[in-house]
Amino acid sequence: MRRYEVMYIVNSSVEEEKRTALIETLGKIITDGDGKILKTDEWGMREFAYEIDHMNKGYYVVVTFEADDACLREYDRLMRINPSVVRYMIVQRDDAPAQEEKK
Repeated sequence: MRRYEVMYIVNSSVEEEKRTALIETLGKIITDGDGKILKTDEWGMREFAYEIDHMNKGYYVVVTFEADDACLREYDRLMRINPSVVRYMIVQRDDAPAQEEKK
């Protein structure tokens, strides 16, 4: 399994209770696919640098997780079709310590 990090923005019009349920549901996609959530960091409501779909702010969430390829593909697919997620980006993390060059 590889380590990934996803940052996503939840539509600002989503109520707090529904937003909390959405964050849990998105995390459950990873755990149901035999992945492991390492850390969930909620940044909260923030202003956008530019307008996105007539919105000026959104709720930012960053999740670090481990998953295999099948789990990652399913997570990506479900994020893409979720109407409450404004934008998202998944990146692979390289947390291995840097190796020193031998002279």
